[in-house]
Order: sequence, then C-alpha cells, then structure tokens
Amino acid sequence: MNSTLLEILRLANPWLANPDAFPEKAIHHLATPFIPRCLPTTSHWPVSRKAHLVVGARQVGKSSFLWNWFLDRETAPLFINAEEPLVRDWCQSPTLVLEDLKGLLLDDTPVFIDEAQHLDEAGLLIKGLIDGGLDAPLFVTGSSAFHLRAKTRESLAGRAERLHMHPFSLSEILWDLPDLPPLVRTDEIRKRARRHIEIGGYPEVWLSDSPNEILVKLISAFIIRDASDLFNIQNIDAFRRFLRLIAGQTGNLVNLEEWASICGVSRSTISNYVDLIEESNIIRKFKPFFGGKRSEITSRPKIYFCDTGVLGAAGAGFAPFDERPDRGPIFESWVAAELCKLIPPLHPSASLGYWRTKSGAEVDFVVDSKRGLTGIEVKSTNMKMPKLSRSARSFIQAYSPRSFFVINTGLRHDEQIEKTTVRWVGPEVFSDESSLEF
Repeated sequence: MNSTLLEILRLANPWLANPDAFPEKAIHHLATPFIPRCLPTTSHWPVSRKAHLVVGARQVGKSSFLWNWFLDRETAPLFINAEEPLVRDWCQSPTLVLEDLKGLLLDDTPVFIDEAQHLDEAGLLIKGLIDGGLDAPLFVTGSSAFHLRAKTRESLAGRAERLHMHPFSLSEILWDLPDLPPLVRTDEIRKRARRHIEIGGYPEVWLSDSPNEILVKLISAFIIRDASDLFNIQNIDAFRRFLRLIAGQTGNLVNLEEWASICGVSRSTISNYVDLIEESNIIRKFKPFFGGKRSEITSRPKIYFCDTGVLGAAGAGFAPFDERPDRGPIFESWVAAELCKLIPPLHPSASLGYWRTKSGAEVDFVVDSKRGLTGIEVKSTNMKMPKLSRSARSFIQAYSPRSFFVINTGLRHDEQIEKTTVRWVGPEVFSDESSLEF
C-alpha cells in the first residue's frame, strides 16, 4: 500500500494504532445535536456477504446515522472517505483493496466507505469486494444516484441491503417533545409542522437559526455542483432555469415539450434533467392510479419536490405559510414528501400515485396496498365543516376504498360512507405512523 494512502487512513482511523481512541475520536462525526432517525429496523445487521447501502440525497444525515450505529454497538470501523483523491485511485481496483484490507482489519472490523458517489465505479467496487470474499461487514453511504457517474451500472442484486434516507420527517422532529396534555401537544405539533413545511427537514437546515441561507447554499453547493461536476451538465444556466420552472410546477403533470421550450433546450435534455434530479432525490414522480375505466388518465406522471425547503430555495420562495399565494401546492408537496418517507420503507408492497379523469376529477394521492385502497385529498385551509369534494365522492363511488383522508390544517372528524371510513385530519396525522394505517 502507498505510504501516503496508509497515512490518510491512519489519520481518519486513529483507533488503528490506539484502540482506546474509539469512541472518543469518533463522536465528532455525529451532528450536534444528534436527532434519532425513525427508520426500518437494522437490528438484523450485519448480514453475511452483503453490502449495507445507506443511500439518499446529499446532507440528509446518512454518515451520522451509521456513525451512531457503530457507536451504539461500540464497534470501531475502518473508515474510508471516498472524497479523498488517493482513496478514489485506490478504489479503482477491488482486488487491490481486498488484498490491502487483509493487513488493515482485525476480526469482525466493519469496513465503512463514505460518499461512494465520488468513486468512478462504486458498483464495481462493491460487487468486487463481496464476490471476492470480503469477510468483514461492509457499509456504504452515498447519493442513490452514484451510478450515474459510472460507465458500468453494475447490478448489486443479491449482494446488498439498501436503506433509503430522507430529510427529517415530522415524527422525527418531535423527538424532544415532552409529555403534554392532548390539546397542547396537538397545538405544538402543528407549530412544528408549519415550520417543517416552510423550511423542510434537512438536518443542518432544521437545526440552524438561519435556515433560508443554508438552503440557498445547499442548492448552490450540492445540487448545482453535482450537476456540473458529477453529472457533467454543460449548460448550467439552462439547468437553473429548469429548477426554477419545476419549482412552480409541483403537483402538476409533467410536460416535457413545454418545459423544453421555456428552458431553450431539447425535449431529451429536459427528460435527462428530470431523471437526474429524481435519482438524486430532489423530486419524485407520481404515476397515475387507474382501475381500467376508460375515462382515467393512465400515463402522465406528476412531480413533487422531496423537501419543501429545497422547493423554496429552487424558486418558490420562503414566505411564511399563511402568507403564501401558493400555499396549496406547498402543502400538497409537503404531504407528498411525508408519504414518500412512509412508503415503501414501512409498506414495501404498497404503491403511491394519484387519480385523475380526463374530465378533470382528481384525488391527490392514492395508496394501493395489500389491505386495499386509500384515497387522500389535501386542503391547505382550516376547514370548518367536514365537506367532501365532488372528485372525492366520485373516487369513493368508483372504488369503495377502505379509507379516505382529507388532510387539512385543522378540522378533525370521522364518518362512514358505505364501506369507506372518511377522516378529516390535520398535519399531526404524520406524527404517528400508525395513524394512516395503509
């Protein structure tokens, strides 16, 4: 092994030479304060002969999550930072890495590769280490779009367990909420939900006294930089126009031809932009739900930003929720983001889409799971009366879903319409994952 590379690894892993340096020298890797994540259980980790991939957008806390996992188990990993140029050169050869690891690892020492999206061929490295017989548990973090940089999109089927991380959910930012009387607790949850809608859930943003400044820097430093450096987008001005454009299109049907005309690029370029930022977890496409009725839209997806703070930084702005002329789309986008944090992590077999007919009837979200259909309508007002829209009634009449939610900013009410339980709920419904019962 190159002596300079060995020194880089020793500096990153002071416990290599002094085992007593762990955990004290590792704690600085955690965000302060560290907010626990409500993620699917990892109690069965590590799994023999599999990589454990923690993927998601930049700066959502993937590394902190794994460092906390190691600290909880009092297990010091071999930390490999893929942002280091010499480390990237070394990782081009899985065979060489495997051979060198034999001289770096003690029994059961896990290997932790951080920021794998910086590697030219992350998939090939992971596959090579697993197929080459790496005995140590392997953990990898990176943007879930790390393969976009690769020349070979190596399949890791059967070789990896993937954990997808999002920005903080509403339930996660309530981690320090004390026991309170029910009405007081609901009021406090709604206050936090409102801030969550306004600034989103990126950890650094949520914990900052200047969240808007952090969001603007996040857009510039990570999204734009990744577009230029990692994904080799040449026309950055067109890409910026594209981001501002779709910030005003959240909740709308994708229209590649119109967007290409506005941005001054080709339809295929816009299609590539959409794919890139979806794989980078900036937006999410929602496909239409259809049950075979001829009047339904069956092909065109809608888009939503995965974080309403990023939506604001991309072009929608940072005005307080009650003062926004676009609070309907913003609230709808927030609900979409919260649903994405629940599905599929907690409901792997469920699908999430929307319903719309050619005549304009629409239900914002439809969850199709083993337990049946759930319809969701979003209203950005504090409803005074439990009133269902004509579209909602049409959907209930057509499909008899097991449940239908009207998520608004205040009204709470339940009633039964034939076989469908209809519930009017506030944003606090996302504070308890069992409340939605998909």
